[in-house]
Amino acid sequence: MTGTSTGAPTALAETEWRGRAERHERRVDALVADHLRRRREGVPHPVEDFLFTYYNLKPSQLRRWHPGAGTALLGEGARARLSERFYTELPDGAVAVDAGEFLAARPVLGFVEKLLSSVASRPAHLGCFGLHEWAMAYRTGRVRHGQVPLRLGHEGTDRVVESHRIQCSHFDAFRFFTEAARPLNALRPTRERQSELDQPGCLHANMDLYKWAYKLSPAVPSELVVDCFELSREIRTLDMRASPYDLADWGYEPVRIETAGGKAAYMEAQRGFAERGAVLRERLLDACRTLRAA
Repeated sequence: MTGTSTGAPTALAETEWRGRAERHERRVDALVADHLRRRREGVPHPVEDFLFTYYNLKPSQLRRWHPGAGTALLGEGARARLSERFYTELPDGAVAVDAGEFLAARPVLGFVEKLLSSVASRPAHLGCFGLHEWAMAYRTGRVRHGQVPLRLGHEGTDRVVESHRIQCSHFDAFRFFTEAARPLNALRPTRERQSELDQPGCLHANMDLYKWAYKLSPAVPSELVVDCFELSREIRTLDMRASPYDLADWGYEPVRIETAGGKAAYMEAQRGFAERGAVLRERLLDACRTLRAA
């Protein structure tokens, strides 16, 4: 829910917003239960830990529900929010996100809007086949996931890299390439060129929708943040199934991108993620517009 075109916030009765908050908490509890159990037991996970290490939002923060900018919370219970940063009391006694304070404190909004708009304006390019993970293991004895073996061994992994055209456009994947692999990439991504090079077929660009959503919290609805988290989690699974690592002991069937069948399966999944990412990207842009208008 968002405010009206005149900037007046949409008001939620206490029963309504408490119901949304409770549904959100149950949803997040189900999503993070296994991770929290493993963390208590000290058991690392080569696929899912990424969602809580590379992406640094804590499960407790993900669980905290926020209505987003442009929505006001009614009722006495809403006053507890006034102890949280970026919340303010409105003249009628309702409680809402203070958009002005948020925008002053979080200048990242302009970058996020530019990046999301740029990516949304481009067609999806498919067919990278997840070779960024292979390039991160190219000609090195120190792989990023040392607790699991390479499915084809070091020499087999190197041959896959050398027999393909590497065309990674995403800086936060490219920066982890080995020194030997960097010259093999057709592009030279940099942070400064991110808005120019990111494209909607890229797995990492779509995973990062989660990062941009939580960086704009509490000014975007928490339901949207979790929608982005779920997409990121599914993409991460494909990313690692298509990687050079043997994750059979963890229950993951490999996507053998070194074969024609594996390439086809990868592209089909990539196309589906691009379509879902486009919907979430537009919802995030809507949230940005609501924040500016609030």
